Amino acid sequence: MTESNPGALAALRRTVTERFAVPSTPRAVYQLVNTLAVYVGCWMAALWSLDVSYLLTLLFIVPLAGASVRLFIFQHDCGHGSFLPSQRWNDIVGSVLGVVTVTPYHYWRRTHASHHATSGNLDRRGMGDIDTLTVEEYKALAPAKRLAYRLYRNPVVLLGFGAFFHFVVFHRWPTNMPPSWKTERRGVLFTNLGLALLVGVLCWAVGWERFLLVQVPTTAVSCAFGVWLFYVQHQFEDAYWRPATSWSFEEAGLDGSSYYRMPRVMQWFTGNIGIHHVHHLSSRIPNYRLEKAMRETPELQRPVELSLLSSLRCASLKLWDERTGRLVRFKDVA
Repeated sequence: MTESNPGALAALRRTVTERFAVPSTPRAVYQLVNTLAVYVGCWMAALWSLDVSYLLTLLFIVPLAGASVRLFIFQHDCGHGSFLPSQRWNDIVGSVLGVVTVTPYHYWRRTHASHHATSGNLDRRGMGDIDTLTVEEYKALAPAKRLAYRLYRNPVVLLGFGAFFHFVVFHRWPTNMPPSWKTERRGVLFTNLGLALLVGVLCWAVGWERFLLVQVPTTAVSCAFGVWLFYVQHQFEDAYWRPATSWSFEEAGLDGSSYYRMPRVMQWFTGNIGIHHVHHLSSRIPNYRLEKAMRETPELQRPVELSLLSSLRCASLKLWDERTGRLVRFKDVA
């Protein structure tokens, strides 16, 4: 946990931003090229393997889904204006990547900005977050609503059907956002048109059955893992939730975001997003500078750290206990 010194934390944020929030066109282009090479190569290998064994196809789908997650991280960086020096090119690249990741870029950028601005604030929950109730709020629910919340927080729903539905179905409808969000609504239509063209061409080229056999499990795995990453980055036992009167942006970033320590190959596929405490302290730092920022800044080397094994316990945490200041399980609630 960080020491509660608002002035020092704000100064730390300014210093880290000045040193490391430096987008690089060559590095961004290199990331795009090598990731697209992995993505296309794995897609072609999965397609070829359909004539050998579907079990082999599923093996290729694992790195293919990983490459999809990595492309999503680039889109995410574009939304923060951190991937490329030019915001215009960030918007162009982010919008195109949104077709591949089935995620409307402008809509995601706006809701995700809200997540960063309100993460850990008990009085501003709701947009861009995983719904989290306090113990007292849960106790006050009618039985039917308690059941609905339990189902929502069940990993099978949250990571399985729910994740797939959210990205593949929910993101297709511009009416799911306020009428005043004109840019975001146009972005949904652009993404849908791009998806229709891309899917149509691929179905024509390889056949719709073969396309679905590769793409459906790829999308399901990438959606599930993407939601899991987002989950463990904020849903751990010693997370940070405060009422607005005592909430701090910097404390929410450093104490309410985990460092998800993964093997190097997984860190590559996830675009360093596991170094999430640094990202939330300064979202202007591109993914390719997050590790350097943590390594060269002593104040950032004491995060809430989760390993692959220890992160599994996070799946059982469902409610924020304001009395103890911890996330707890349903069975811990009397």
